[in-house]
Amino acid sequence: MKKYVYLIFLLITFVSCNQSNKKTEYVALQKKASMLFGTLPIQADNPENEITEEKVALGQKLYFDNRLSKDNTQSCNTCHNLKTFGVDNLSTSPGNNGGLGTRNSPTVLNAALHTDQFWDGREPDVEAQAGGPILNPVEMAMPSEEIVVERLLEDADYLEMFGLAFPADQEPISYKNIQKAIGAFERKLITPSRFDDFLAGDLESLNEKELYGLQIFMDNGCTACHSGNALGGNVHQKFGLFDDYWHHTKSENIDKGKFEVTNNEGDKYIFKSPSLRNIAKTYPYFHDGSVHDLEDAVAIMGKIQLNKDFTAEELEAMVAFLNSLTGELPEEIKNAL
Repeated sequence: MKKYVYLIFLLITFVSCNQSNKKTEYVALQKKASMLFGTLPIQADNPENEITEEKVALGQKLYFDNRLSKDNTQSCNTCHNLKTFGVDNLSTSPGNNGGLGTRNSPTVLNAALHTDQFWDGREPDVEAQAGGPILNPVEMAMPSEEIVVERLLEDADYLEMFGLAFPADQEPISYKNIQKAIGAFERKLITPSRFDDFLAGDLESLNEKELYGLQIFMDNGCTACHSGNALGGNVHQKFGLFDDYWHHTKSENIDKGKFEVTNNEGDKYIFKSPSLRNIAKTYPYFHDGSVHDLEDAVAIMGKIQLNKDFTAEELEAMVAFLNSLTGELPEEIKNAL
């Protein structure tokens, strides 16, 4: 009898020590992660565009308004659907005239946290970005800023809402204020997830597989491009450090990235590293939407960016971790959709 009691005591002691060791490891992992990724804010403030309730309400109305496109067929939400995590899940998106864009429409969720906007970083913020697609002939195809403003001036609701949002302006309906309102709305599209609970100290918010995936993610240099509170969106990097990307993505067209804007040889194949928040929902992946499976995308990144072949177990764990980054829109926005 004493023998069995002793064995049970040893087993309990072993389990207790093992759990204690794991907790110590998780605490260390949490501390390291919190230093790398920081804290997700409630909104992405811009000192040059104060976020007010009136401005956000106006921006939300504009975001869903088809009248911002030439033939009244498309809104911002068409390509950046908030019901599907800010994307349309297409490789490239059809515009007003049915033609396809050349690059994948990235998610608008958490985009205001990025250093700059578009895959090539050609615009500094979401306010500047908001004005581009409306006038782009392949996208919403409006002929001019003036015609956009003329359309909105015909709407009594807009007359009132712009007046409330920009009370100091003599002519509150302007293209610049359209951009500011949409930008203010987008600055509220922040999506906290279980991962943020972990960063805040809740060690039980992620399971063992997710924690293992996070460990692999940090230990193998993925954070060189995917750090900060958006887990990306803050650096530009060559896509294909160890091999040409198109050999792995099977891309039909070879996009030269930032070079298309600057014509600088050093900018060839340079793209902004995207945020990984909600990445499990924002397929297909990469600048051209050439890869639809998240595990395939992670394997490709390992091969051409890190020169590493991840094992099946490592890939499964990292995909599990990336799924923990799926978040929720603020209640007031989610309830209005």
